Amino acid sequence: MAVIKKLYLFILKTFLPLFLMTFFISLFVLLMQFLWRYVDELVGKGIEIGILAELFFYAALSIVPMALPLSILLASLMTFGNLGERFELLAIKAAGISLRKTMQPLIVTMILIAIGAFFFQNNILPKAQVKMYSLLFSVRQKSPELDIPEGVFYDQISGYNLLVEKKNRETGMLYDLMIYDFSDGFDNAKVMLADSGKLSFTDDKQYLFFTLYSGESFENLRNQRANASNIPYRRESFSTKEILIPFDANFNRMDEGAMQSQYIGQNIAQLTHSIDSMTHRSDSITAGIATSLKRIYFTEKTSAVRGNSNEEIIEQNAYIDIDSIYATASLQERENMLARALAHAEDIKQDYEYKSVTSDQQQTLIRRHLIERHKKFTISFACLIFFFIGAPLGAIIRKGGLGTPVVVSVLLFIFYYIIDNSGYKAALHGRWEVWEGMWLSSGVLSVLGIFLTYKAVNDSAVFNKDAYVNFFRKIVGKSETRKIVHKEVIIDEAAPQEILNRVEQLDTSVVALIERFGNKRQTFFAYWTHGYDRQAIRNLHNEVKDFVETAQNCRSALLVTKLMDYPILRNLLLYRPCPSVWTGSVAMCLLPLSLPLYFIGIWEQKQLRQELQIIRRTDKEIADIARKLHNEQNQ
Repeated sequence: MAVIKKLYLFILKTFLPLFLMTFFISLFVLLMQFLWRYVDELVGKGIEIGILAELFFYAALSIVPMALPLSILLASLMTFGNLGERFELLAIKAAGISLRKTMQPLIVTMILIAIGAFFFQNNILPKAQVKMYSLLFSVRQKSPELDIPEGVFYDQISGYNLLVEKKNRETGMLYDLMIYDFSDGFDNAKVMLADSGKLSFTDDKQYLFFTLYSGESFENLRNQRANASNIPYRRESFSTKEILIPFDANFNRMDEGAMQSQYIGQNIAQLTHSIDSMTHRSDSITAGIATSLKRIYFTEKTSAVRGNSNEEIIEQNAYIDIDSIYATASLQERENMLARALAHAEDIKQDYEYKSVTSDQQQTLIRRHLIERHKKFTISFACLIFFFIGAPLGAIIRKGGLGTPVVVSVLLFIFYYIIDNSGYKAALHGRWEVWEGMWLSSGVLSVLGIFLTYKAVNDSAVFNKDAYVNFFRKIVGKSETRKIVHKEVIIDEAAPQEILNRVEQLDTSVVALIERFGNKRQTFFAYWTHGYDRQAIRNLHNEVKDFVETAQNCRSALLVTKLMDYPILRNLLLYRPCPSVWTGSVAMCLLPLSLPLYFIGIWEQKQLRQELQIIRRTDKEIADIARKLHNEQNQ
């Protein structure tokens, strides 16, 4: 028991520092991605360092649900990779402690982290997201920092365009100014030219104060024109002119109340309440639309008004015969009927398109709340899944450090992110149920985690190249050449008569198999339900092998050389891909995959029939050689 406790402490001391390191590295990388995404909205606005630090802090809290599974995957992979690379994992197994027992303290740790991740998602993350998005929207609304370039029109002041040819950064003087004032509209534009000027802010930072020297101004007075052809304007020359331009340079925080009512700022209880309220509202809207359709289009009491005349045709408790009314109407009346019917149809179409858009928006909002509620659980579950992928994978590949584990972790996380994002979009747009889309990535990776954990616990060779080569060789195979070396010293010599008897027996087996398989290719149905008997092929392969081993003990070099003509029969899966009739019937229906496999399979069967003919031909040649040797011995 003391050994187990020391082992648990050793595993925890190995894992926890790596986990903290990878967590902060992942958080930093994802935070840089956030900065890169919003850099255009943050730079050039003169925002204080404290506000930026506050924004990055809340952004880091919002990124934790994405950084946590990645760090768990990387840390568990590095931990068991290091143990395997330093042969510590081998020593632990040699001491009689299984991999499952070795993982036990980390499994408990992962359960605690998953529980903590759930409470973080439910209680802390909504508040952090409200703070982050409120700050981000406030930054977006802030006016850019005033930095007028030289020789380029500056349009960051609403309603104004400024051109400055030269600036003196020490004194703050601007030279050769041109100011276009469109604050009253383009029809009432003002243009001001000045040799020099100076720019400053008012004390409350709500206005820009321009002082212009030695210039002229031109003002379009279109609103005061007497007629369309004459447009008055005003020209003014000045030695000094002062202008006050509205320009709010302060940072104004957005009210967080509106953001807290959104789905990103709610916990599970609030989301459930909002979903129930919106579902009830959506059902009421849908029921109202259905009632309106029934009242308008399915009532038995109808009325019709005919053409331009004042005569009204009203039939109670009966349907109107539209064809007869239209047939008895005049041409003008028909045109009026069609025009009114078309206008009425357009009104109905627009009305129900508007109702449809309203209903769709309501359903999308409900799905957003459902997605956010499922996220409270999926992140915690993802932490467990990534541990059961990373730990056994590290034990299998036995590579530590930051090389192979980082590459494998990034590839797996990209795979997870693509599946998760696809499921999210399918759920958001209503193509799938919300729970299906949000749990898609968890379901896919759960299978991978179970597979890797099973392989690691049972010490299976997952990354053994030879195992996969042998597997594919069983499917498609590769022809091999038989290699036989003539023996210089023969202890148990094979007599010609014995070889003759054995080769005749072998030929009988080959003929029986050829007659059993036939010379024609199998049909699609026969191939998938019956195929070729692989056990019979295996028996013939063993029989040929035994005969060759016996016959190579002959002193005749010609006979031994001829033995190399025997092909090595392969026992391919494609000879009979399905072991039973019912499995073959199921596989046969998996079109179009079963069709190319059928063509490959019958080609391999054709090769087998040719190899059987080669065996028969070789049997005849070896029988002739053995008969000749027998006759020579008897003479």
